[in-house]
Amino acid sequence: MNVVGVLDLLHGQVVRGIAGQRERYRPIVSSLCSSSDPLIVASALINQFALRELYLADLDAIAGAEPAWHTYRALASLGVTLWIDAGVRNVQDGLRLSEHGTVIVGLETVHSLNVVEQLVARLGEQIVFSLDLKCGIPVAWGNDAVQIAEAVICRGVRRVLLLDLSCVGVAQGTGTEHLCVCLKSRFPDIELSVGGGVRGLIDLHRLQNYRVQTVLVASALHDGQLTPEEVALFQSPVVKR
Repeated sequence: MNVVGVLDLLHGQVVRGIAGQRERYRPIVSSLCSSSDPLIVASALINQFALRELYLADLDAIAGAEPAWHTYRALASLGVTLWIDAGVRNVQDGLRLSEHGTVIVGLETVHSLNVVEQLVARLGEQIVFSLDLKCGIPVAWGNDAVQIAEAVICRGVRRVLLLDLSCVGVAQGTGTEHLCVCLKSRFPDIELSVGGGVRGLIDLHRLQNYRVQTVLVASALHDGQLTPEEVALFQSPVVKR
């Protein structure tokens, strides 16, 4: 399993996510550094936890603004692989983003299943489909998360991220364990990632037992709930795509 650090970017600053309520997001206060500047926060995560990958949620771009291309380039210069959610809506959005790292295609913003299919055809495993939930319910395309997962997997998606926005930053677990078990039993060959709400070592062990390959973590790193030694236990070699 692999641990990936998370940066939620809003108005040029790293913010602390709270249950998907973006109007409540404020610049992060971290035990790792005294700044909310994305380069300083990213450097602290990399240096203290030896992270090789970072997940960047560009909240301005998700809301419709131009992606923060200069920030992406600056973060990539730190030597990490970026997973970037910049509100992909159409094929062109995804292709532009692919020049900067792993492309997150989020249920929250993508226009259609057809867009997902076209991007997978063009970019293959550089695409991660984010099955965005709120209190366990998909934020779009109906109420059946398993059905949505099946639809994208049947169209070539091999990497799926489960993210319940209501669990982000509230230290109550990811809320997606049952869905992890269901998807892994039905689609054992997919690469499954989970984010939002990881509290510490117990959650990492539990997700590993559910055959999750990647876990996105933010608050537990900044608040000291996970130590560098504990994170190192879960750092598997990165596969270049």
